[in-house]
Amino acid sequence: MKKIALVLCVIALATAVGHAQLRRPKADVVPLVERAAVAAGGPVRLALKVSLPDGLHTQSNRPRDPLLIPTVLTIDAPAGVTVDEVVYPPAIDLKQEGQEQPLAVFERAFTVGAQVTLGPAAPAGDLAVPAHLRYQACDANMCFAPATVDFQWTIRIVAPPDAADGPRNPAFDAIGFGRGEKPVGVATGGAPAGAAQGSPLKDADALAELDGFDVLATSGGYLNAAEFQAFIHHAESGVKEPGLFEGRGPIAILILVLIGGLALNLTPCVLPMIPINLAIIGAGAQAGSRGRGFLLGSAYGGAMALVYGVIGLVVILTAGTFGTINSSPWFNAGIAVLFVVLGLAMFDVLMIDFSRYSSGFHPGAGRGTVALAFTMGAVAALLAGACVAPVVIQVVLFSSNLYATGTRIALGLPFVLGLGMALPWPIVGAGLASLPRPGVWMVRVKQAFGVFIFATALYYGYQAYELFSARWVDPAAVKASVEEQVKAGWHTSLAEGLGVAAREHKPVLIDMWATWCKNCLTMDKTTLADPAVQSALAGYVKIKFQAESPDEEPAKRVMQRFGAVGLPTYVILRPK
Repeated sequence: MKKIALVLCVIALATAVGHAQLRRPKADVVPLVERAAVAAGGPVRLALKVSLPDGLHTQSNRPRDPLLIPTVLTIDAPAGVTVDEVVYPPAIDLKQEGQEQPLAVFERAFTVGAQVTLGPAAPAGDLAVPAHLRYQACDANMCFAPATVDFQWTIRIVAPPDAADGPRNPAFDAIGFGRGEKPVGVATGGAPAGAAQGSPLKDADALAELDGFDVLATSGGYLNAAEFQAFIHHAESGVKEPGLFEGRGPIAILILVLIGGLALNLTPCVLPMIPINLAIIGAGAQAGSRGRGFLLGSAYGGAMALVYGVIGLVVILTAGTFGTINSSPWFNAGIAVLFVVLGLAMFDVLMIDFSRYSSGFHPGAGRGTVALAFTMGAVAALLAGACVAPVVIQVVLFSSNLYATGTRIALGLPFVLGLGMALPWPIVGAGLASLPRPGVWMVRVKQAFGVFIFATALYYGYQAYELFSARWVDPAAVKASVEEQVKAGWHTSLAEGLGVAAREHKPVLIDMWATWCKNCLTMDKTTLADPAVQSALAGYVKIKFQAESPDEEPAKRVMQRFGAVGLPTYVILRPK
């Protein structure tokens, strides 16, 4: 069973890598209070231990390059609490290729201190002090989108007679209290110099103004000049791009998935096991009656469908909820490697034959029970993994992407695949059909699957390369490009642009961008600089909306409003 465990571990590892990479790297934070109990009317020292995954760092609170995004701790002091200072650790010099001077960074694990003073009237009990840490994680080659961690300290306030000093937390010894800096608000980070950037508050208020506009079209990613002109034309003429689940789409997809599951029974890992498994569960000729054989076959096939349905459901709900699963270059690379291994197995370069493990199961006294048939069906679904895994993974990936767009019916596609695979078993169990005999044709089917698997591996490998290369961008170049657009008449304030469009009754183009988005820069330099595109947008109010931190307001609500899952995203509006 070692080979089974190995392949299942590879699949689980690929899924785990994808799950971990779908979001930007996340910092783990632990809030600390110097003493277990304090008295009102005095200072209290706090600390935040920050840990990032291996190989990552953040920019310091005072990066040498003003274009870089600093690490900032912001404290929402409740009534009666004053923030005295925030103490950042000493920065570490990091020499990076292409930079004239070393970067001032914080290591993957560091501690930020803070001192607050409690008012004398603070009541006894637990006091919550909310705070936020904004940071941008980077490795040696790229920086990820900025993120913010929300947390809180809990300070235990006791009456003065009970407020004994008590033991101190030793983690505070290394913090240079008294040499910190006065608290500041969260830096916006990345606003183009000289640009009339709208404040977050104004842009948040502009969300209400969107109710006065109709959404004509949305699109995302890189579009060449012809595609962008088609996007504008379709928006203006009211043409909607047909989706996979519009019209007859859902029926066609369900039928294709069902047929795909049925075809999996013809693979070399499944077909030779059919008579063996029929003997194990006591179905087919041994059932005694067609009705009993149909029941046992149904239990066996139903278990197979349930296994693939549950596996698909778990993967979709744990990965698809974070965005499209294909947004991770690491996951795409992992899937490409997995498909290469499985493709080699289809051409017998690697020998993965699970059917021989079925010899470990022997008919016994319990043969013929529904429970045994159901159990064997679940086991057979896993033993057939060498042949069916590529198809199952492909369906799960497709379902994850579809579910991420809000199509909930996608949750059932893996189950439909298993249902297709289960369809013959009730019939075979009842002895109503004869099986095709194994032969050379099975090898051809296997090799055909191999070609398909290699083509899929090539596709996911290319996707991984594209996603990796999309992150190799100089933030300064992106900002400079936006500055050029602003000088050409673009607005950087959502509220300001919508106001102009409403007064002049003009259509609106919203371009959502960020300093870490390479395609945003590419679009500015190519498509949006094309004379034909500029001519098509001549009558538009054009807005550059910076969504530097998609998980923060107002970018979060704006992107949710238009269903944006990545950058760049383009939205065309028209005043009602």
